[in-house]
Amino acid sequence: MNVLILDGGPRDGRGAACRVVAAAAADWARRRGHAVAFLSPDGMALEPCRSCFACWVKHPGACAIRDDAEAIVRAAAAADLMVWITPVTFGGYGPALKRALDRVLPILLPDFIVRRRETRHPLRYVRRRALVVLGTRPDPDPEAERIFHRLVARNALNWDSVHSASHVVTERDESGSAGRVEDLLRAAEEAL
Repeated sequence: MNVLILDGGPRDGRGAACRVVAAAAADWARRRGHAVAFLSPDGMALEPCRSCFACWVKHPGACAIRDDAEAIVRAAAAADLMVWITPVTFGGYGPALKRALDRVLPILLPDFIVRRRETRHPLRYVRRRALVVLGTRPDPDPEAERIFHRLVARNALNWDSVHSASHVVTERDESGSAGRVEDLLRAAEEAL
């Protein structure tokens, strides 16, 4: 199984909790014998998406911007299990993960389909995928966590995931959450 881990935490001290969770996810995947692509968008050269749609019409499947996003697109296209780790910012993803996800637009086709009674873009590379998104927060925030879980569910629908899960780890219990993270990853693995 191909596992893509996107550690969307900042490279400074604020991203320490993300690095702990990402390391636990990578360790789990390697112990299970899975191929792991571990990428940290904050440490990569990633320009913002220009919304030029060249990846759809000029050169389908390839972004007009030549930078490190190519590695993310390739890994996402090949992934059976995607694991995204991010600080939860007002219920949304942190800036590094958001920028990386904006740049995977080449994975989608410009056409429209109706999936689960909603209009979506179909995936260019069809495969069974599972999505697990792990958020970090300094302290519990029920409203931010509710928004985060809804956002993950919407992204899972966009990726046509056969299984999705989300969990928020507070920074004071990050070391004690390894078992919960492994349970989520194991459930995703079983769904595939």
